[in-house]
Amino acid sequence: MQEKTFVISLGGSVMVPEEIDEQYLKKFQQFILKKVFLGYKFIIITGGGKICRKYQQALRNVAKASLTNQDWIGIETTKLNALLLKIILAKKSNPLLLDQQGKIKHFGKYPIIVGCGWAPGSSSDFDAAQTAVDFKIKTIINLSNQDFVYTADPKKDQTAMPIAKISWKDYLKLIPKKWTPGMNTPFDPIAANLAMKNNLKVVMANGQDLSNLEKIITNKPFKGTTIY
Repeated sequence: MQEKTFVISLGGSVMVPEEIDEQYLKKFQQFILKKVFLGYKFIIITGGGKICRKYQQALRNVAKASLTNQDWIGIETTKLNALLLKIILAKKSNPLLLDQQGKIKHFGKYPIIVGCGWAPGSSSDFDAAQTAVDFKIKTIINLSNQDFVYTADPKKDQTAMPIAKISWKDYLKLIPKKWTPGMNTPFDPIAANLAMKNNLKVVMANGQDLSNLEKIITNKPFKGTTIY
């Protein structure tokens, strides 16, 4: 059963790139429910994305808010995205929202659990990693608006190259060592250290490409980056 159980970290950039992507959510719903019918189980942790960073920027501009308060408002945006997704998947989803560690301890009769961020000091990537540890799930699929992890930010550096496979040790050299609210990295440093410590595998891929997600889940050649 372990081979059919995944944690998915669903980026806010996929759910709400600018506006709520209703067409994507319909396709994602159909995809997940189809896989559940075939015996798969999923824990889906939602991110905040661009709207999260807009709220955080407003706090910085208007109130000079603490880092902790910036994190808290980011957490609430992940929670709103999670509530939306939980209701969309309501036929098979646990009615409780995983918004704190240990709130849901096992799948029970529900093959889908939806969660969000729950504590300051990291992004929802950390909550996905911690949940994988708690449920003894070894693979996290991190879905964002990027196809790969790159050697540098491809939006700023035209020489940036995609990476197919990379160790946690080498990945951590590519990103900042400390967490800051709204940090935009493929997988945040706090989460990365937890994943490395617990020997988790994270697959980074573009969440919009559901045919590629099918390949990842069924262990076929896919487009994306594996961090191990």
